[in-house]
Amino acid sequence: MEQVKLCASDYRFMTIVWESEPVQSGELVKLCNEKLGWKKSTTYTMVKKLAQKGYLANENSIVRALIPKADVLSYESEYVVDNAFSGSLPAFVASFMRDRTLTKSEAEEIRRLIDSITED
Repeated sequence: MEQVKLCASDYRFMTIVWESEPVQSGELVKLCNEKLGWKKSTTYTMVKKLAQKGYLANENSIVRALIPKADVLSYESEYVVDNAFSGSLPAFVASFMRDRTLTKSEAEEIRRLIDSITED
């Protein structure tokens, strides 16, 4: 998988794009001002920066993502598991669940997911 690591501000910005795309750049400026408190220049700087990285397209003042959110989340999760837990998914889950409880519905959903991806 292509490495699509985003810093926190890039991720917050991309979330707005993913939720709104395709979005006119003027509307994106308004959304970033409302949700992030950004000025017009900050938004346009981010559009330019992320377009140069190949994460966004800005054509005719219409902004859209070139990378799916699912790819970013997948890379980020793999990165955490590999680096913090030596690649051990069970160690990650144990750490993540240490102070949490699941509802019955959540547990059933996780079981279905595991069953759907488990090798025979």
